[in-house]
Amino acid sequence: MSASSETQARIEALEAANAHQERVIAELSDAVAAQWSRVDALTREVLRLREEIQGLSQAVAPDRPPPHY
Repeated sequence: MSASSETQARIEALEAANAHQERVIAELSDAVAAQWSRVDALTREVLRLREEIQGLSQAVAPDRPPPHY
């Protein structure tokens, strides 16, 4: 194998590895974006539930002590 063909083979291997890495990076980026979207939705849901619980506890909690005091 000549030096030129060896260099060409190495370049092709690097290009293939680079293409593979770019594909994997794109897939990971999509996965992170999907997870971030899910985390954001869950955060909003937790905040909504917290507000709902606070509203219920204020509606149910009496302003005066119970009669046995």
